[in-house]
Amino acid sequence: MTQIGFSGVGVNFGATTLFSDVSFTVAPGERWGIVGRNGTGKTTLFRLLTGELEPTRGNIARAPALRVSLLEQHRNYGAATTVWEAAAGELAELLALEQSLVEQAADLAHDSSPQALTRYGEDLERFEHEGGYAVTSRIDAVLHGLEFDPAEARVTPLSALSGGELGRLGLARQLMTTADVLLLDEPTNHLDLETTRWLEQYLAASDRTVLLVSHDRAFLTATVDHVLHLEGGTATPYAAGYTDFVAQRAERRLAQQRAFDQQQRTIAKESDYIARNIAGQNSRQAKGRRKRLERLPRLSPVIGADGTMALQFEVAERGGDQVVAAKNVSVGVGARTLVERFSGTLERTGVLGVLGRNGTGKSTLLKALLGEHPTQGGELRLGASITPGYYRQDLSQVPLGRTLYEVIEALRPKWERGQIQGHLGRFGFSGQEVLRRADSLSGGERARLALAMLMLSRANLLVLDEPTNHLDVESIEALEDAIEGYDGTVILVSHDRALLRALTTRIWILHDRRMTEFAGGFAEWEEVSTERAHAASVQAAEDQALRQVHERQRVAPSPKSDPRKDLRRAQRELEAAEARVSELESQVAVVVAALEEPALYTRSDGAATARQLGKELETLKRNLDSELERWTRATEQVEMLNRP
Repeated sequence: MTQIGFSGVGVNFGATTLFSDVSFTVAPGERWGIVGRNGTGKTTLFRLLTGELEPTRGNIARAPALRVSLLEQHRNYGAATTVWEAAAGELAELLALEQSLVEQAADLAHDSSPQALTRYGEDLERFEHEGGYAVTSRIDAVLHGLEFDPAEARVTPLSALSGGELGRLGLARQLMTTADVLLLDEPTNHLDLETTRWLEQYLAASDRTVLLVSHDRAFLTATVDHVLHLEGGTATPYAAGYTDFVAQRAERRLAQQRAFDQQQRTIAKESDYIARNIAGQNSRQAKGRRKRLERLPRLSPVIGADGTMALQFEVAERGGDQVVAAKNVSVGVGARTLVERFSGTLERTGVLGVLGRNGTGKSTLLKALLGEHPTQGGELRLGASITPGYYRQDLSQVPLGRTLYEVIEALRPKWERGQIQGHLGRFGFSGQEVLRRADSLSGGERARLALAMLMLSRANLLVLDEPTNHLDVESIEALEDAIEGYDGTVILVSHDRALLRALTTRIWILHDRRMTEFAGGFAEWEEVSTERAHAASVQAAEDQALRQVHERQRVAPSPKSDPRKDLRRAQRELEAAEARVSELESQVAVVVAALEEPALYTRSDGAATARQLGKELETLKRNLDSELERWTRATEQVEMLNRP
């Protein structure tokens, strides 16, 4: 069964063709990632899917009564006044229906007419069919997953939310819709690492069809099973997850390049023959070849790295070995403390990743480091000869009242026009685009301009606060390459796990006002975090199993005063099993305590030690499970032999 089908779809805006000949089909339950450079038509594709826009040519088929939900950038929450009501969205009607059923049931005591009974039966059937009994718990679960307190959400007014919170609330509202198809446009933009993982799990467990636009490569890898790649004025579907898509795209481009090169060689050979023989005795053959050459469909050159940012960071001077020094630093906003008594140093080179949930104070800490926000106490300073370059999350470093040309001219007043235009061209701004005012740029364009400015700083310390928020995948890959080739130090705040995994060499984790240092990259930190979570779950499972053992010991009947030989043997087996369970319990407790020791994760060998302890914990768990089964069998044997 097909829910959505595109056949030869094209869209023109005036004389400009955005894309053409787009064909693909979407089946129920599929999860599609829509990828491509900014400006290739991803938003337009969503407008076609909702029916807001009709194609210039081609056909779009939709299953009958198909309901499609798109998260709008400018959200309208209707009559909702609280966070909880806004999240409920259309399901608020079910809650109203539930209240109506309560009132109808009370009224039936006085009016049991056929009409009243029929209405009550129909409303009850509808309520049950639409999952009304589970609505409240579903709303609470989604709100909790997106970092809202469900109880507080019932009384918190919408006006009390920040921009980021409104973004998460909009996502919650869309997830609660009963639509058949969800269209998610950059759903991770307002999410931190924890909520992004939650959303991945939520979508994986959902049986609804999802089409999502995202620049988060790790998120795409974890969620999609199909990819639609917009490139070169059309779109190519891939029946593959994101990782396989990347490999297949590379193979496809290689095959296209080979075919293009072969055709170019054929054209050159034929053109040479025609030029040498068009006026000679082989003129007829040359003219025939010319006609065939004119009719030959030309292959287009492969679209690859050309057109992406040509980004490269250089340093003007090396700078000192100590880049950042913090001693008992506390940072806050107003009376609220965000970072409390942090001490640490950052040495030259490498990429430091700063992790923490949204709102914990990461951006405020960066501003304090650069002297743009006061500290509440302690000493926080940059090292000798350290020149910082700052990429702000809100892009406020871009002067909106100037043209792109004027922005670069102010940074390089001695440059000639060609040099300024050439520099802007490296970031995708060519021709008359350099005369656009910065306030007319989209988010992605403004981000590229900010990087163009940062590249000219030649700083030996780059402070990057969420640099991938407005960039497409190709631009993120260019940024990753530029950071990897940089000969200075980088402080990186990001929720892009693929970027963190590829680049970071050290991690600072901000949690509950405390900063913890980890001597390893983000990939190692993820592994260690998984081990710690696993240790906690194993400990909980073992506690439950041991409680059952102790309960069985408490209720097991005492042996008779004159036991038989078999009973004595069973008792000895039971005692041995109990002793072994107790011994393994102690060993599990020792390993779990080691894994929960914070100092472990600050050592250079912390990750390797945690992995080894995790494996040891798995072995102990299996042994304990085996001994618990042995204890159960022995207990049952004693009970049986004790029966009269």
